[in-house]
Amino acid sequence: MKKVFTLSTCDTSKRILKPLRLDSFDIKDIKNAKLTKDDLDLMHSLVGSYELLFSRRSRSYSAMGLKNKELKEEDYRSLILEDYTFLKRPVIIDGKNIFVGNQKKNIEQMYNHFDVKA
Repeated sequence: MKKVFTLSTCDTSKRILKPLRLDSFDIKDIKNAKLTKDDLDLMHSLVGSYELLFSRRSRSYSAMGLKNKELKEEDYRSLILEDYTFLKRPVIIDGKNIFVGNQKKNIEQMYNHFDVKA
């Protein structure tokens, strides 16, 4: 199973994904194709935590006052399913490998996996 979860309007995700050969991947724009419970649970099974998939950079994070709340795993799951902006982007699933977000370390690992020169 090869999938990419991204946001077509996100320039950072576009820049990260541009050098990758993703022809054989199912690419989902999470704004237009709602993230399913099955997709999120698959990500969770590969990462081990909904919190690791959760983006605190979302505008909704501060708007909802979540900074001052103690969130549990089921809260992270519900919030991501409720609002696509809470999912770190991009997410690339290549079989049993998953790459989540735009942190430098993650991008380096992703590019090494796909044999891309940064």
